[in-house]
Amino acid sequence: MTLKEKLLAQRIYLLLGGLFITSLVVSNLIFQKFFYWYPVDVEVFGTKLFELSVGILPYPITFLITDLISEIYGKKRANDVVVVGIFASLFSLLIVLVSNAAPATNWSPVDNGLFKTVFGSTAIAVTASMMAYLFAQFIDIQIYHFWKRLTKGRHLWLRNNFSTFSSQFVDTFTIVFLLCSFNIIEWDKFYGLLVSGFIFKVLIAVCDTPFLYLGVFLFRKRFKLKVNEEIKLV
Repeated sequence: MTLKEKLLAQRIYLLLGGLFITSLVVSNLIFQKFFYWYPVDVEVFGTKLFELSVGILPYPITFLITDLISEIYGKKRANDVVVVGIFASLFSLLIVLVSNAAPATNWSPVDNGLFKTVFGSTAIAVTASMMAYLFAQFIDIQIYHFWKRLTKGRHLWLRNNFSTFSSQFVDTFTIVFLLCSFNIIEWDKFYGLLVSGFIFKVLIAVCDTPFLYLGVFLFRKRFKLKVNEEIKLV
């Protein structure tokens, strides 16, 4: 690989890392709004199927990106992005806490009460998200590379979906459990939100498989990579 190609690969890696961090931080900030998405009125454990937090919308993007980085750049680079995401989330939490402590002026469009209502639970959300995130992302990367080694780089759909299914269940269970434990969500919604969240993420994982194939194809074509070959960044 030429120096020009290595610089391009480095820039793409930074771009993917930026998208990953943005998706993660935003999901923590917007989680308190819930929406209902499904054309049929179906209930699971007393909760409508796909009554979900809007924070779930950008979150599956993080798993697509880590799978793509795992495939092209390797396990270490994927783990690096996960660690940076943790620091980014903690830093965003610090900013929110400082902003919440700063007193609003009497003419501020957003007063102290409204700001606290919207962002007051961010600390709990970030704590819950970080614990779930740590478990889920590292599980995703470990399982992904287990299947990659076992299949010798073939059957991309297998490792993408198997790793994501396992990690998304851990992620969903941990987040819902912690939010219920902190009384952000009532316990009677636990099973319904767990099932709805997991099914939604599984559907997203299945839908993002073609995008992963496309991304891997474009990388291999641009950088002339063989099957199971990874880009080694300096």
